[in-house]
Amino acid sequence: MIHLVLGGARSGKSRLALNRVLAAHEAGAGLPQSGEWPRYFVATATILDDEMNARIERHRQERDAGWTLAEVPLDLVGWLREHGQQPGVILVDCLTLWLNNQLYHFPDQDFPALFADLLDALRRSVADVWLVSNEVGLGIIPMGEITRRFVDEAGRLNQTLAAGADTVTLVVAGLPLALKG
Repeated sequence: MIHLVLGGARSGKSRLALNRVLAAHEAGAGLPQSGEWPRYFVATATILDDEMNARIERHRQERDAGWTLAEVPLDLVGWLREHGQQPGVILVDCLTLWLNNQLYHFPDQDFPALFADLLDALRRSVADVWLVSNEVGLGIIPMGEITRRFVDEAGRLNQTLAAGADTVTLVVAGLPLALKG
């Protein structure tokens, strides 16, 4: 299954996704009967300054030791194709940081094709995949060209994934609103 969790900055989307993964494990939903299941936390952030380092550390403290960390700032599609072939859970946090990395390193790439490749890798995965992404289209329109492009591409990315996801949840002020599934 593909689960997309959207929300603004500090909305509680990462915590909600993590809690839902753990609740599914406790209930045994869609997981191997043995009780042993691989849990991958796929981090897309890169440490660029002290503030980002603090954010990353705060997220690390929210997870128990049962998670395998994969730092994947760029080749998320390749990572999913390789690691999504076994049952378990993959939690990707967050897609908008991954998109930012893509825009920075490969600004001239074909983003619709990249998003289609990502959705294809997700659909081929046998793991239960949880995706966390920022909803950035509800705020003020940015003044700069690159920031407007980021907002536009983030909107396209979220639309592509929402169309292919089994569940979509919007988180506002820590409260979930089911949009799909």
